[in-house]
Amino acid sequence: MFRRILGVATAALIGAATLTAPGSSTALAAPAPPKVAVDFTGIVALNNCSGSLVRTPSAADTDPALVLTNGHCYEGGQPGAGQVITNRASSRTFSLLDPSGSRTLATLRATTLLYATMTDTDAAIYKLNTTYAAIQQSYKTPALQLLTDHPTSGADLRVVSGYWKRIYSCRLDGFAYRVREAAWTWKDSLRYTSECNVIGGTSGSPVIDAGTGKVVGANNTINESGGRCTLNNPCEVDEAGKVTVRPNIGYAQQTYTLANCIAPGSTLDLNRAGCTVPKRRPAA
Repeated sequence: MFRRILGVATAALIGAATLTAPGSSTALAAPAPPKVAVDFTGIVALNNCSGSLVRTPSAADTDPALVLTNGHCYEGGQPGAGQVITNRASSRTFSLLDPSGSRTLATLRATTLLYATMTDTDAAIYKLNTTYAAIQQSYKTPALQLLTDHPTSGADLRVVSGYWKRIYSCRLDGFAYRVREAAWTWKDSLRYTSECNVIGGTSGSPVIDAGTGKVVGANNTINESGGRCTLNNPCEVDEAGKVTVRPNIGYAQQTYTLANCIAPGSTLDLNRAGCTVPKRRPAA
């Protein structure tokens, strides 16, 4: 059976046991936490980006499956600053990869673009015409689980690109109060350490916490040439308005803010507790 996570249940001892006086006990270190190996299970390729088959912790196997990518990967073009798209018909297709990333298991098709924006975050989520159970039965492929809480700085990350069939490994360096790129501004972005030197086509890749196997973000940009707040050269802006440029440092947008908007049946409910993505503005 294909699996994305290989659990290691071995209890490791840290350091050597110390022999003490007769009658005393030998202290053993606590078992090491299970290690997680991340591969291409649940990863999809788009025609212009990367993405992943995802589910919330409360999703039912009979719910329509969901695909996560960036808002700027939307087939209708990049949403403008302040624009939010919800519940729009879509027939977009996604190539579901095998665990090695070497071949395509299936072509998945959307029925609906549930949500897309580049305001505050850079995320899009599609509802498919098939269920989690059907995908599991036909292709032995489970969906990746979305984290529904704020991640922790220092986490060991994997950025898995279906477009390039490449996995980047780095750590979560911290959180940028604001990231600005051209007309768009994103809040509380994940900042990578330099090892995740992502490139075009990796947009929308799931950012996976290798300690839990859960999706914590969607990869979306990197400062390519040291530019200041321009297209392909994002900058950071702190609470006081100070601008910092970090050449060759990449960013992702947290996904728990959108994960908490998914209601039973893979429907969108922007009024759910914990749902903090921007809401669609009523028509004028």
